[in-house]
Amino acid sequence: MSTTTDDPDRTDSQSSPTDDTAVQSAPDRAELAARAELLAEENARLRDEYARATRTTYRRTARWLAVVGALAVLGGFLFPDGRAVLFALGGTGLFGGILTAYLTPGRFVAADVGECVYAAAATNVAALIDDLALRDERLYLPGSEGASVRLFVPQRAEYELPDDRSGPIVTRAAERGLVLEPTGGRLFAEFERTLGEPLPAEPSAAATTLADAVVEQFELARRAEPAVDADDGRLTVAIDSSAFGDVDRVDHPVASFLAVGVAEALDRPIELAVDAGETPDEWLVTCRWDHVDERTE
Repeated sequence: MSTTTDDPDRTDSQSSPTDDTAVQSAPDRAELAARAELLAEENARLRDEYARATRTTYRRTARWLAVVGALAVLGGFLFPDGRAVLFALGGTGLFGGILTAYLTPGRFVAADVGECVYAAAATNVAALIDDLALRDERLYLPGSEGASVRLFVPQRAEYELPDDRSGPIVTRAAERGLVLEPTGGRLFAEFERTLGEPLPAEPSAAATTLADAVVEQFELARRAEPAVDADDGRLTVAIDSSAFGDVDRVDHPVASFLAVGVAEALDRPIELAVDAGETPDEWLVTCRWDHVDERTE
């Protein structure tokens, strides 16, 4: 009769793979968490440093403008022959210094933050459109009697433009759909306040002005190049490197601003379409007006 004796050394030396994984994964998770926390702190530090550096630059500019203005005013008292010019220069310098100091930005919002906020809103609107079985058409309707432009998403292929645009849901059969305030509406209102004259009613001039605002005023894209086909009743703006990601999403700020602006300039309903361009960062935003008139006649 034989007996089997377990080797204690062998038993102790063998361990469960699950136990090894658990022992190894715990330090890994702790290390990853520590790295993530360190990166978050570094990101916050860099953001604060950037804001501080920008404020310092503005304030330094304001101080130098004030110094130049003060010296010019002092020179006006010392040199009577050039007093008028020196006083004018001094007033400009002092005013510029005060204005620069007053307009120094104190808060910076990264484009990624704005894109995240818009993405959530776009997802909700897209889900609502799908749930109501609405069509993949976006129409921007000019307001009347001081009312602002509204975004209309119809339910039927043959539709009528709604008379009641208070929204959000239109139940009359021929007008059934969704009426919303577009994201570009308030952007356009802000843009209008900076214009020295009304937005041109001619399509080419309006498209150029709006495209410049997208790049220069709001910095919503790196490039916006308009092309107008007045005979076909449409204009297309090539957008490159949008600050808010893909432009083909529902009521994207760039496309919405352009559509609202064209609707206001021409005082006509605008059908919006967005297509991908030749590169991943390029989008073609097309606004049509004659097409809407034909569909609704």
